[in-house]
Amino acid sequence: MSHKLTWHGHANFQIATTGANILIDPFFEGNPSASISAGEIDKPDLVLLTHDHPDHVGQAAEICIRTGAALGAVVGTAEKFVEMGVPAEQIVNGIGFNIGGSIQFKGVTVTMTQAFHTSESGCPVGYILTLEDGYTLYHSGDTGVFTDMALWGDLYPMDLALLPIGGVFTMDPRQAAIACRLLGCRRVAAMHWGTFPVLESGTEAFGRELAESAPDTELLQLLPGQTVELMK
Repeated sequence: MSHKLTWHGHANFQIATTGANILIDPFFEGNPSASISAGEIDKPDLVLLTHDHPDHVGQAAEICIRTGAALGAVVGTAEKFVEMGVPAEQIVNGIGFNIGGSIQFKGVTVTMTQAFHTSESGCPVGYILTLEDGYTLYHSGDTGVFTDMALWGDLYPMDLALLPIGGVFTMDPRQAAIACRLLGCRRVAAMHWGTFPVLESGTEAFGRELAESAPDTELLQLLPGQTVELMK
């Protein structure tokens, strides 16, 4: 069984599995790295939000209202989106879910993890997605490195981690490489870089740090708009 992962730039990822099309942090309009608009994406079944900063919320409300997609977010942030017009029946679990909790969605298990960042509502989070065949993908959200990443790696052996490397607002390349060592992830793809001038402009430094701190983790090089197949 194979799955498709598309990076739309910044922290915006699309995961197409056998039974579900999932968007995480759907920041399209205003995202200079995005090659398509929110209206051009395949109809999503589930939209997940890591926190409610504009460069992560993006067009989440618009997409859910237009397509009927379910919205997954931490309690508090989920309530905010009901106020923005997303029907309450489209909110996962009615009110969202919380750190350490898991939901089942069309064959995919979604587990919410902590992240260390800020948020205007709720709190910042990450997600571990266990796909139908057991393939496990971790989207950390915006975060600094934290040692409890090792616990998540023990609980959910990770095939692929999606980690920010931009610095300033999140982990930088050195911290992200240490995060890979803690997670024990088989592969990693860098995100939250290159979108704006203040962020890290490429993955070269991350590759060097990875070779030093987590040589068993393979760097999956992705460019905005690129789609790759994920296989066990």
